[in-house]
Amino acid sequence: MVGQGVLRECLHDYGIESVLAIGRTSLGLSHPKLKELLRNDLFEFGGVAVELQGYDACFFCLGVSSAGMTEAEYARVTYDLTIGWANELARINPAMTFIYVSGAGTGGKSMWAQVKGRTEKALLQLFPNSYMFRIGALRAMHGEISKTRWTRILYSVSRPLWPLLLAIAPGAMISTEELGRAMIHVARAGAPMRVLENRDLRAVAS
Repeated sequence: MVGQGVLRECLHDYGIESVLAIGRTSLGLSHPKLKELLRNDLFEFGGVAVELQGYDACFFCLGVSSAGMTEAEYARVTYDLTIGWANELARINPAMTFIYVSGAGTGGKSMWAQVKGRTEKALLQLFPNSYMFRIGALRAMHGEISKTRWTRILYSVSRPLWPLLLAIAPGAMISTEELGRAMIHVARAGAPMRVLENRDLRAVAS
């Protein structure tokens, strides 16, 4: 959902010249600015230096739920995969902006929060221009859907409550449009802090 929303905002932004989407399968989209780099195994980080050159920023939107996973399994997808690509990008362009989609509650006592916290710390040390986006609830604006079945069910059931949540806790939810705009703005102009919570992101987006 995050990647879909952010990609849409990037393709609609006139100031962005080129977007490279990295994934296992094609997006099925055609756009003059869009290029794709497909990898059957996303843990194969090497051999793509030429394709990764020339980009100012990385928006790392990939993530999984920790539900039903051991810490080792979750850390492999969350920490190892992220830092693997980050190391490759830092080797090619250490000055690039690296924006990592984390989550509200990162750094807490739960397993996923600890793993996310370690990932954030490593990225903050690796890139001088790195920013952690700790998003809360995400509101899809243009039909973005999760690939995870239980997430789709959760969003479908909770959707009628969104207006109430926005009314009583406006800082707890961010739209896909706001998230994309916040990423683009931070990539261009930076931010006053390197770890941004939901309220910070909405302020940046506006």
